[in-house]
Amino acid sequence: GVKNDGAIVGVDITEETVQKWINEIKQNTEPAIFPIIDMVEIETKTVVVFTINEFPIKPVAYKDRYYSRKQNSNHKLSVDEISELRFVSLNYSFDAYEVKTTFDQLDTKALLYFRNKVSDSGRYKLSKNIKHDLVKLGIIKSNKLTRAADLLFGLHHTNIHIGRFKSETTIIDDLMIRSPLVLAIDEAIDFIKKNIRLGFEFGGETTKRTEKWQYPIPAIREFLLNAVVHRDYTNPTDVIIKIYDESIELTNPGKLMGDLTIEKLNSGNYISKHRNKLLTEAFYLTGDIEKYGTGFRRINDWLNDYPEVTYQLYNFTDFIQVKISNTNVPVNVPVNVPVNKRQEQLISSIKNNSNITIASLARQLNVTEKTIKRDLDKLRELKIVKRIGSDKTGYWEVVNE
Repeated sequence: GVKNDGAIVGVDITEETVQKWINEIKQNTEPAIFPIIDMVEIETKTVVVFTINEFPIKPVAYKDRYYSRKQNSNHKLSVDEISELRFVSLNYSFDAYEVKTTFDQLDTKALLYFRNKVSDSGRYKLSKNIKHDLVKLGIIKSNKLTRAADLLFGLHHTNIHIGRFKSETTIIDDLMIRSPLVLAIDEAIDFIKKNIRLGFEFGGETTKRTEKWQYPIPAIREFLLNAVVHRDYTNPTDVIIKIYDESIELTNPGKLMGDLTIEKLNSGNYISKHRNKLLTEAFYLTGDIEKYGTGFRRINDWLNDYPEVTYQLYNFTDFIQVKISNTNVPVNVPVNVPVNKRQEQLISSIKNNSNITIASLARQLNVTEKTIKRDLDKLRELKIVKRIGSDKTGYWEVVNE
């Protein structure tokens, strides 16, 4: 009885008309919807008001199809979107499903690592029985392991695939991580640190040398945890990390939950949504993440010391990607030239024994004396190490370490 422009035209109805409408709605919805119908007199005309209360379990099908309203159009839901809506409405998540893995098949190293991190964080008081604790946390249910237990501590066959790229098509290093997730995070961070620049700065009035990574490592770790904790584990695609000279890309299967948008994440004004509730709880208890939607605020805080680093978020159809860039590497500060892994080991050896000889260093690092001399020349040029006294009777010193 109301036009689209709001004009009241009224409608002539009977009891049979009302019952027909109720039946049409009930028969074409699953689960069946029973509307409340009221007839209201406005300007001597009858207007029919349909009231449909929110159904607790979502989604509801109309003629065996599921839709969501997006702006001015109806969007047909995919199977994955239907499943996710059902999980959310039931306060359930995919990682809570039971699996066939047994407790004795779990990785004891991963369980011990989890126990130690939870103990250090102080966020949960553990008993002496880790299996009992996992039951209390809901990671084991009815004496059966959940998908979360398999992911955190087992051989779950989901991967983090990391590559170091010189160009879009040239890969110079590659790693496939299949470890339990509580261990996989550190393995991924170690690989990333080996493949990004480590520079050094001399600050203030002192000559003290401080290390500075190409990117703030806590921010990279937060992005990685987001990719692992919030990924869609119904999708078999790996978490993909690509490291280039001036950027890192992290891509994980899934999409933003509920009404989350890129704009809300960038503004920091959002309510945290958890696709995998048990994984979220586990990494909260280890102290790796917060559960209050503060992750991007903390990332931005870490980036305050890195004005040359920016990041961009992308929400594709079935994937979420973050690209972190650092294209403003100072060229006028020679100590920003990175040292390689062998040179790091060389510095460590000198710190342990300032009288160590070039021959001993060559044996320790399994390289020629010529290579050691070349490395030492570079470190001396960078003012990282220096020689005190003569070549025969002097000793090495790591500068202001």
